[in-house]
Amino acid sequence: MLESLRDKTGAAKLQHPLVLASIFIATIILGFIIGKGGMKVAIAFIILVPMIVYLNRLFVHPILGIYSIIFMAFVAIGLTRYIRGVPLGLSIDALMVLTIIAVFFRNFFDKIDFSLLNRDIVYLLLIWFAYSVLEFFNPQALSRTAWFYAMRGVSLYPLLLVPLGLLIFNRLRHLYGFLIFWAVFSLLATLKGLQQKYIGLDYAEQYWLDTVGAITHIINGKLRIFSFFSDAGQFGAAQGAAGIVFAGIAAALKGWKNKFFFWFVSIMSFWGMMISGTRGAMIVPALGGITFVILSKRIKVIITGGVLLALIYVFFAYTYIGDSNYTIARMRTAFHPEKDASYQVRLKNRQILKAYLADKPFGGGIGSAGNWGQRFSPQGFLANVATDSWYVQIWAEQGRVGLILHLFILMYIVFKSFYLIMARVKNKELGNVLGALLGGYLGIIGAAYGNGVLGQMPTGVLLYLSWVFLFSAQQLEREYNARLRQGISPWSFEPRD
Repeated sequence: MLESLRDKTGAAKLQHPLVLASIFIATIILGFIIGKGGMKVAIAFIILVPMIVYLNRLFVHPILGIYSIIFMAFVAIGLTRYIRGVPLGLSIDALMVLTIIAVFFRNFFDKIDFSLLNRDIVYLLLIWFAYSVLEFFNPQALSRTAWFYAMRGVSLYPLLLVPLGLLIFNRLRHLYGFLIFWAVFSLLATLKGLQQKYIGLDYAEQYWLDTVGAITHIINGKLRIFSFFSDAGQFGAAQGAAGIVFAGIAAALKGWKNKFFFWFVSIMSFWGMMISGTRGAMIVPALGGITFVILSKRIKVIITGGVLLALIYVFFAYTYIGDSNYTIARMRTAFHPEKDASYQVRLKNRQILKAYLADKPFGGGIGSAGNWGQRFSPQGFLANVATDSWYVQIWAEQGRVGLILHLFILMYIVFKSFYLIMARVKNKELGNVLGALLGGYLGIIGAAYGNGVLGQMPTGVLLYLSWVFLFSAQQLEREYNARLRQGISPWSFEPRD
């Protein structure tokens, strides 16, 4: 009977008596289980089927895990407004672990090329993670649980994601797919923001605003747009980075379809940045634009870009044009911090922290400040002093030793990427694409001075994967040239993984 079943193909197998009997028995068993367990069990079985299919595909194509991580980085925080009480942020951790396991299973009979991980960036991230682990034993820390939650975004995610990317996400087609994936979600983010601004909030967004969000997102009676991000600050900085990255991509890539798509996404992303009301996001396109212009290595581009950036600065810093528009007026205050009451409060808070941390070179412990501090140790000193800046939070939690180490790693990545693009990559198109990624990264570094955006989602995941491509610059160029010799478009998705 089994031999005859093997001989049949397609739908004919479903007509075999053994298959029909198996389906009949399985139906009875499932009906009995659902009858006993109720609706929750029925829903669990419905979810189980696509989950099995997803895991099958993931273990065959681990690259799916990378795209799943990017997807959850964009939507997880926004979904918590609709699905309350479920720690969806941990789904990113789960996906990273699953992807790592999938890589090992996918290469079960093949040797994994661990030489790809013999990179300076991996060692630096390992050192940073080791320092974060040592912070677990910081005697100043009031909550070890807070350390677990806060440490993930600070040092665990880059340590897991960068090696994963170097192993399985390091080809030209991956770079192109990454850019398209990022562009689509940036476009959706702006559209969601426009819906909030011009149509209104839905029930979940309104509930979030009424319970916790209004204090920071209603300024002078105006709503700061947050889209499906954690807050307006993250939305504004992320869209500013997307705007400058995709402007650079549009200028770099050939073909009118690429140019139209990425220019459109860039303009829409900048629109999203403007409606967010995040003044600190202005530094993102400024620094990013300067970076891209320099890396272009073209005198005309440098002159044109320099003049354009100068005109934008003069417009905001020395004119009152457009002050009747709330968005423009609020953005203009970023160029006059001495007149900004909130900025003066930040300066006072930093003086308070300076006095408190004078005898604490290793800080007050990871998770002791910011939202995690307010959640797990609200009685702590650091939990009751606003840090605002990413760097101030690193300083408060990990001390001046941690801040110096962190800044060294961030700047090392900047200068090494500059060197690779300027001195090693000879192809202008690829060099400009990588320059756009570096511009976005530098812009976020600047924005992190005023807001804690660097390690938050989705910006953190996007930056870590950008590092992968920047440090794979020479490998990407070799592939680029090989494809040209073979008559294959460098940005083709073929061959598939």
